[in-house]
Amino acid sequence: MADLAQLRTEAEAAVGAAGSAAELEELRVRYLGRKSELTQALRSIGELRPDERGPVGKQANEVRRALEGLLERRTAELDASELDQRLTEDHVDVTLPGDPPVPVGHLHLVSQIRRRMEDIFVGLGFSVVEGPEIEYEYYNFTALNHPPEHPARLPQDTFYLAEQVLLRTHTSPMQVRAMELKEPPIYIVVPGRVYRPDTPDATHVPMFHQLEGLAIDEDLTLADLQGTLLAFARQMFGEHTDVRLRPGYFPFTEPSVEVDVSCFRCGGTGYEGSERCPTCKGEGWIEILGSGMVDPNVLDYVVGSGYDKERVQGFAWGMGIERIAMLVYQVPDLRMLFDNDLRLLEQFGAGP
Repeated sequence: MADLAQLRTEAEAAVGAAGSAAELEELRVRYLGRKSELTQALRSIGELRPDERGPVGKQANEVRRALEGLLERRTAELDASELDQRLTEDHVDVTLPGDPPVPVGHLHLVSQIRRRMEDIFVGLGFSVVEGPEIEYEYYNFTALNHPPEHPARLPQDTFYLAEQVLLRTHTSPMQVRAMELKEPPIYIVVPGRVYRPDTPDATHVPMFHQLEGLAIDEDLTLADLQGTLLAFARQMFGEHTDVRLRPGYFPFTEPSVEVDVSCFRCGGTGYEGSERCPTCKGEGWIEILGSGMVDPNVLDYVVGSGYDKERVQGFAWGMGIERIAMLVYQVPDLRMLFDNDLRLLEQFGAGP
């Protein structure tokens, strides 16, 4: 028969010295398991004389209850100690941002290009202004040298909300609005959404985004326009990009020019290896915008004496933001920018 008093003393010392849950589990098996001395003592009570069974059984059960209680208390102590240690070592600064941050998506391709274009022109000394999408016919057409009988109105003259109110067909109305608010010099770009009666195809949609530019000052020439657009093109498409001006026609500029950039994909050669370049269609040049010197008739519509067409002149341009996005990101069809297809959008992720 085991010496229960000695067994209890030995077990209490071992449990008190245990430093981990694994050690406590080993001690539980050693002192309370099926093959432990205490368990064997309880099973051997039947072999004792009748007068010894009661005292020995009582003592054995007391030792068992004592050891079980001791193991539970020591387990609780170790758990509490471990928690305190983790709270100390794993201190969390709740003022720090989450790590990793929760994904918040990214700007659409058109918004990315719009902001990039704005940044370039701001760096060139222009200010960014915006105008109303619902516009008066006067500012959208008449004040821009498009009188009611002018044939240039026909391709755009639609989407009227009232007799003299329409969805603007370009961001150019802000030319006259800005000049009415401020005397020269004036250097602005006007990004925004515009509407036209175009049938959707690979290069046309009835709603798109445009960026208008206007500079009014003394002694401005077509060379200043060319230099401004060359600086823009080289920051947008690459430092080796060239620009080419071709004669064109727009009612509110005179002279008017179409502006091409050298193809940044084939280097202006028109070919990639032995194949025709798919971006410039073998031409070596890509048309990106229309521009010209502000027609003196437009200055006549500006209320205020600061715009004396004998003293000041300027230049203006307008380009489609989607057109630039298609070129930069090599998107083959304009409609893909509006399909919300994640297979396309996720390829061009960027931060806001």
